[in-house]
Amino acid sequence: MTASIVGAGIAPLPAGAADNVVTSRGIPIPAFYTPPSTLPAENGALIRTEPLPLALSLPGINGRLPGDATRIMYRSTDSGGGPVAVTGAYLEPAAPWLGLGPRPLVVLAPGTMGQGDQCSTSLALQHGLILGIGQEQSTVSIGYEILAIYRLLAQGIAVVQTDYIGLGTTDRLHTYINRVDSGHAVLDAARAAKALPDTSVTARSAVGLYGYSQGGGAVASAAELQSSYAPDVRLKATYAGAPPADIADVTAAIDGSELAGALGWSVNGFVQSEPDLRPLLDRHLSDTGRAVLKDLSTMCVGDALFAYGNRHSSQWTVNGESVVDIIRAEPLLRDYLGAQRVGNRKPAGIVRVATGVFDNAVPHGQARTLAVDWCRLGGDVVYAPVVLPDAGNPLLNHFGPLVTDQGTAVDWLAHRLAGLPAPSTCAILPLQP
Repeated sequence: MTASIVGAGIAPLPAGAADNVVTSRGIPIPAFYTPPSTLPAENGALIRTEPLPLALSLPGINGRLPGDATRIMYRSTDSGGGPVAVTGAYLEPAAPWLGLGPRPLVVLAPGTMGQGDQCSTSLALQHGLILGIGQEQSTVSIGYEILAIYRLLAQGIAVVQTDYIGLGTTDRLHTYINRVDSGHAVLDAARAAKALPDTSVTARSAVGLYGYSQGGGAVASAAELQSSYAPDVRLKATYAGAPPADIADVTAAIDGSELAGALGWSVNGFVQSEPDLRPLLDRHLSDTGRAVLKDLSTMCVGDALFAYGNRHSSQWTVNGESVVDIIRAEPLLRDYLGAQRVGNRKPAGIVRVATGVFDNAVPHGQARTLAVDWCRLGGDVVYAPVVLPDAGNPLLNHFGPLVTDQGTAVDWLAHRLAGLPAPSTCAILPLQP
């Protein structure tokens, strides 16, 4: 498929890109995902677009259901202040918007997909399942965010989904859970969607944010950064589900769990964003640990669950120290993680913070603390503890609230975008679990 170029003077696909195919764990990454050498000057500016065929769609009376999709690449700014290309997808719903005002736009920040470029959500929208079995390095990625996206489209809400910095694009590694990178990618996705021609989204369209887990942290960061980084984005409401607001707490929780592979993605991303951490990493990592981080850098979440689930980070270090031990011993790392904390700035718009009370993967306590911190800062916060039985398993305790609360979260966001008020629950938060 040939990419279309939006805007005068914007670089096309690299010359000879089709002859220089980049692969990740044996999966070819389309040439679309290779950024040009020169990027636009403005954040949110479109770099290139192309039609995106959806894996799950049905013929309707007035077109395809749930709508039409466009793959996008847009400019953002990374945590070091440099320009960066980010990919994603815009979805124009077939369903009408029945609320007041123009059709609203929701930026969906995906949950954890992995660190390999084949894991990007925009590719998952096209293929549903990315599968490479029997190759030198097998891989599997499932587009589980499709359900949330389609629920929003069914309500007549336009959706733009970001792949985040470095996930999909072949020029750098994905900076997993980096607060600034993820917040910028979310806000610039909204700008890019409004720059697309021939959509029903207008400059007056209200913007909402939706994310769970990694996505919950990304939209929480975006809500904090909006006033300083993107005041032009008309942010009205945010749903932040199971946000990893305190990375140190999350690190301690997932070490030795099914999600232990996420430790490697975090470390890989930290070192790319902050090169001063490299000597520290070299000092503590064993040869085994280096091999694990390299392996994880191309893995999707399914791959990591099978390969590194229930592993302990102490198996990857020279002296048998865990990542938590190293954080406690290294001031530079402690300071870096402290700067990644979400909850030190008042969020824009109204925010619904949802967290499972037995979530011990992205710990309930640190998510609840985020709501408390935002209330103290004068934020407009709806705190929603999700009460489910303790499944006795961190993975189930984390994903159970995603499934059970998703419909409520989508409805809540739609009502806010339609202009219906929602009272803050800050006053009763001390009484809630």
